[in-house]
Amino acid sequence: MDWLIGAWSYLVPFLVVLTLLVFVHELGHYWVARRNGVRVEVFSIGFGPELFGWNDRAGTRWKFSAIPLGGYVKFFGDADAASTPGAELPEMTEAEKAVSFHHKRLAQRAAIVAAGPIANFLFAIVLYAGLFSFVGQPFTPPEVGGVVPNSAAERADIRAGDRIVRINGERIERFEDIQRIVQLGLDQPLSVTVRRDSREVSLTATPVVTLETDRLGNQVRVARLGIRGGGIEFVRHGPAEAAWRAIGETYTQSVATLKALGQIIVGRRSSDELGGPLRIAQMSGEVAQGGVSYLLAFMAILSINLGLINLFPVPLLDGGHLLFYIFEALRGRPLGQRAQEYGFRVGMVLVFSLMIFATWNDLVHLRVVQFLVGLIS
Repeated sequence: MDWLIGAWSYLVPFLVVLTLLVFVHELGHYWVARRNGVRVEVFSIGFGPELFGWNDRAGTRWKFSAIPLGGYVKFFGDADAASTPGAELPEMTEAEKAVSFHHKRLAQRAAIVAAGPIANFLFAIVLYAGLFSFVGQPFTPPEVGGVVPNSAAERADIRAGDRIVRINGERIERFEDIQRIVQLGLDQPLSVTVRRDSREVSLTATPVVTLETDRLGNQVRVARLGIRGGGIEFVRHGPAEAAWRAIGETYTQSVATLKALGQIIVGRRSSDELGGPLRIAQMSGEVAQGGVSYLLAFMAILSINLGLINLFPVPLLDGGHLLFYIFEALRGRPLGQRAQEYGFRVGMVLVFSLMIFATWNDLVHLRVVQFLVGLIS
């Protein structure tokens, strides 16, 4: 019974987080489509067989489906959930063409497709702005409270009492900025400017990278500079300041995510850091135990990641559709039906391969594979 209660404490936060993020993403597509006169036939949270749903006055079927790992909106003229053009497009009447997604102008179709990822970024901004207004933004002055002996900082002559003002030319406002830059740079040399005795001193420090286990049990490469800051504070901002800082935080997280992904691709980070739905479920449960504010911050990060992933130029994702539209704009006409079909097939293979790989990482991380091997050995 205890394991069932424990599993439920992970499952509920995961379903809440995933449902909200998928709803926001698909609502972006839906809202812009309706503003451009497109008939929306289905708005689904999840895939597979329908669990329950209802029809609205515009004829849209709103439903929850059995597999809660995504969602879709199906426009009039789509052959499937991936928005593949239907075979009936050439035989449509003028009235049907007026509400068909595939008969809209190129700019309209591009706006509808881009609206999903944009909605995720906007949702992250709203979450951050709310947290920074009501809870506060984490803030630690970038002053060196202490230096770890034999560390990269000591070798670079960084001293207690120094105030770090720039790293690699980037202005430092918070100690959290230092942590972000050091972690993303891994073992790359850093140009550090500190203020010492009313003057600026330029130094060079090369962080030390170690393999560590985080509180969720993940094996990650961690860069250490070897300095300690003061106590963390939470600074609350007014609505305008909170919104501006939320935009900055969303941008910073987006850049950091893309840089980390690039490091995985070139081999500077382990691909084991890629997680799938099982790890998201585990992290959702762990974060939820810390309180609502932690869960909302985690949701903002996931929303950013969802927006970024969907912008990748892979057929089947929103970015793949936008790539087709770029070709259409250059050629002056859409790609052929066969070319689009092959593109969607390649995209499906890539997406499902990534899902399988990430899920395998999850199973290894959660020691499920080790458990199964133990049963048969």
